[in-house]
Amino acid sequence: MIWAYRALFLPVLLFVFPHYLLRMIRRGGYARDFSHRFGNFPALPAKRPGVRRLWVQAVSVGEINAVAPLLRALSAQGGTEVVLTTTTSTGYAIAREKLAPHVLATGVFPIDFMPFSARAWRRIQPDLIVLMEGELWPEHLHQARRRGVPVALINARLSDRSFRRYSFFKKASRALLDHLACIGVASHGDAQRFAALGVPAEKITLTGNLKFDVPGDETAAHSSRAALRAELGFGDAPDAPVLLGSSTWPGEEVMLLDVLRHARERGIPLRLLLVPRHAERRAELAALLAATQWRWFLRSQNQKPSAAADVCVADTTGELNTLTTLATLAFVGKSLPPHDGGQTPIECAARGVPMVYGPRMTNFLDACKGLESENAAVRVGDSSAATENLLALLEDPERRAALATNARRWHNANQGATRRTIALLDGTAP
Repeated sequence: MIWAYRALFLPVLLFVFPHYLLRMIRRGGYARDFSHRFGNFPALPAKRPGVRRLWVQAVSVGEINAVAPLLRALSAQGGTEVVLTTTTSTGYAIAREKLAPHVLATGVFPIDFMPFSARAWRRIQPDLIVLMEGELWPEHLHQARRRGVPVALINARLSDRSFRRYSFFKKASRALLDHLACIGVASHGDAQRFAALGVPAEKITLTGNLKFDVPGDETAAHSSRAALRAELGFGDAPDAPVLLGSSTWPGEEVMLLDVLRHARERGIPLRLLLVPRHAERRAELAALLAATQWRWFLRSQNQKPSAAADVCVADTTGELNTLTTLATLAFVGKSLPPHDGGQTPIECAARGVPMVYGPRMTNFLDACKGLESENAAVRVGDSSAATENLLALLEDPERRAALATNARRWHNANQGATRRTIALLDGTAP
């Protein structure tokens, strides 16, 4: 299989690279340590006897935040040193900022092609590979097998869409999954899907979702909610409700602006906080807001607005945890048609923020099933239903309070994944 992958990789890379390069330029920040992508990882200290070296790969900001409690716990436990890599520029920035004291080194994951991957392997020399969620790279896995290094997949998730894709290419999928020494799955549903792909039961452990263990105040950098409201332009109305668009995608902001308009018509002094999933959409959102009557600003361009705002666009990175603490109510993005997959509802649940999301939360099937069974979230079918339900919740503080209480209870009941994942990794011999 690896030879077929190598043969196909180069022409695919040549076809995809122009689009990849354009996306990198738009997002920015990719120039830093770009040579890491070609395997030029900096020299590391010599390995110490009795200390395992883990190479942990977490692709982007969400995975970096999720793995942070685990890396802090491993650092405090001793006997383990971690080399942490990530793929995106935003993920790399967060890794350096938050986790540098807890790891041996941070870097950028190499392009998954033989010379680049092999070069990084020679420089890092790991005893154990740790991959997050569903990120399986054939060359990376081949290098692990060639060197006899075990691979652990943690916080493993398999959406229905991914399961169908894996099932369609069952032989290739099985070859990839056979490289794994163990899989720490996020939920019972994920365990069932991996088992259906032929993964032996003894390789699958239900560890839970690491995102439940992210502390609520992890990213807090402000002395008070009042100060943060002022930074967002909402300081003029300290009691006004705040509607959060959590990791929104194109089209969803239009729906939220419609909610803002209807709320104001009903006499609700609502403020709207938009946190787009991709900060590089700031120009698109600026054009959308410029055509409205609302007072608005981009957080990346003005950290201290001189005037009150109706809408703040938080086109920054790594702030969603903190900003969620201000929300009276939230809409979880990438969940309305034509989008599919959804963004995580766990941050809202952790902070007791009542939430609404669309029908297509396919990346969080089990989490949403749990939330809905506990009456801790509201699923809607389309934009109109989202507007209607958000407005109804804005006018119903008792129902919001019930949703918030239920969401916190559900979140607290699902904690403990960090402890279980450490036990799994400790039992995976190098």
